[in-house]
Amino acid sequence: MKITVFSGSHKGREGNTLIMVEEFLKGAEEAGAETENIFLIEKKIGYCKGKFECWLKTPGSCTIRDDMDDLLPRFVASDIAVFACPVYFDNIPAVMKNFIDRLAPVLLPHFEEDEMGEYRHAKRYEKLPKIAVISNAGLPGQTNFQVESLFFKRLARALHTELVAEIYRGEGEIFRGKSNFMLKPLLGKYQKLLRCAGRELVENQRLSEKTTQDLKKPIVPASLYIKFGNEEWDRLLEENKVD
Repeated sequence: MKITVFSGSHKGREGNTLIMVEEFLKGAEEAGAETENIFLIEKKIGYCKGKFECWLKTPGSCTIRDDMDDLLPRFVASDIAVFACPVYFDNIPAVMKNFIDRLAPVLLPHFEEDEMGEYRHAKRYEKLPKIAVISNAGLPGQTNFQVESLFFKRLARALHTELVAEIYRGEGEIFRGKSNFMLKPLLGKYQKLLRCAGRELVENQRLSEKTTQDLKKPIVPASLYIKFGNEEWDRLLEENKVD
């Protein structure tokens, strides 16, 4: 099995989402998967021009020459494509949305009705990768992911595939405290759960409801996270104060 992660954080290799992805991939590799983590912020990906040239002039291929020439085949060849990103203003970051917009060549221009009576573009390929999502938000709570979750459900439908795993982690800044002796065992427990999720996805092609719910549980109480989070912001504001 080939699992390709498309990491869409503007922070690249410094983001909190990466900590989640690395643990998840360890579990997937333990279960025998071939994995790859691609940092979209490090790639040259132009904006979709909306001219439909990938459907009319060069069917199945974008006329923009950039790193999507390499990324699109990697996406198509994957068994599971993982979209990994933080929440920005209740939705996915621009770098991730730009990449997804450029996936248009995997579809055909023709319209069709799906099994639910809705409409979408027909598929170009017999099989596209199943989709998984890994995301974190700086704020506590699962409601931060409502828009993102709906977006990826709709994306899976549009791409004629399945959304087989959603891993959402509120209180994302807690990962910055991994050296804290009080937080270390709590984070260790969560990281172990992420590795289990990686193994489970490879072995079962989807996450169980139990694993999904376990991954949603708060690492620390929201009130405590907010208290220490605000104290840290106060410290940073003071540190960066301009005289």
